[in-house]
Amino acid sequence: MQTEWIQAMGTTIRLSIEHASAKLLLAEAKHRIEDWEQRFSANRQDSALMKINQQAGQRPVKIDEELFHLIELGYQATISSQLKLNILIGPLVKLWRIGFQDVREPSPSEIATTLTRINPLDMKLNSQNHTVYLQRPGMEIDLGAIAKGYFADELKSYFVEQGVKRGIIDFGGNVVTIGTPGNTSHYWQVGIQNPFMARGIAIETIQVAHQAVVTSGIYERCFTSGEKLYHHILDAKTGYPVENDIASVSIVSDYAIDGEIWTTICCFGYAAQNIALLDQIDGIEGLIVRKDGKVLTTQKLHRRI
Repeated sequence: MQTEWIQAMGTTIRLSIEHASAKLLLAEAKHRIEDWEQRFSANRQDSALMKINQQAGQRPVKIDEELFHLIELGYQATISSQLKLNILIGPLVKLWRIGFQDVREPSPSEIATTLTRINPLDMKLNSQNHTVYLQRPGMEIDLGAIAKGYFADELKSYFVEQGVKRGIIDFGGNVVTIGTPGNTSHYWQVGIQNPFMARGIAIETIQVAHQAVVTSGIYERCFTSGEKLYHHILDAKTGYPVENDIASVSIVSDYAIDGEIWTTICCFGYAAQNIALLDQIDGIEGLIVRKDGKVLTTQKLHRRI
């Protein structure tokens, strides 16, 4: 197995594959990651995505087909999730600055103003011309909630098309497996981060084969103001971090982008309700760690822990 480590998209990416031409395939994968970051990043002023944001309230912007497709996917997920996932939440993220040195608790008036800039109905998509128009000044698209899952799925498809039978794509909290580890093992062992311990310490280990495991939790980025702990999972309806009994959510699915969507959705509401919901959905399994340390899993996934 040959491995490539890449610093991109705000994380450390690990690509490990077994193939006669592994070096060439990994070089191509690195090139694709760099290209995606250049075009899709909400943190680079020269990205194609930022050109849309810079023209908010002024005019529609024509973009390439792939970026339009991802924005369209994000829009559909935003509407179907009833704003639990919201690709227009960028202005609210930038207001709180959670995860950055200048983090602070915004005033209620600042939050109220920002909420007027994150309504997905104020974004107009033209699928014929591949144009995107943010109708209000100050609006911003942020694809962070789905982009890594999309990229991981695309890399998996590329590797499989090239004949890779075994491998792991790890985008940090977003793990996609190709095939099985081989030898006598039929499953990859994917550790689920313990939300209450140092990074790298697992609370459970899940067995997966040719599937994705995506995890999101309140432990990733947070800060304390007074006696209150605030985390980075923001509610697009209230403008404040979500409040419930959930510390982290992990989703096992065939596609990482589905995992991205469902981890976000299941960070809202309460743990037991979300597990009951996931038990009714084919092809989506989940593990939720509550704030009291209790681990809940869907019925089928329980057998693979």
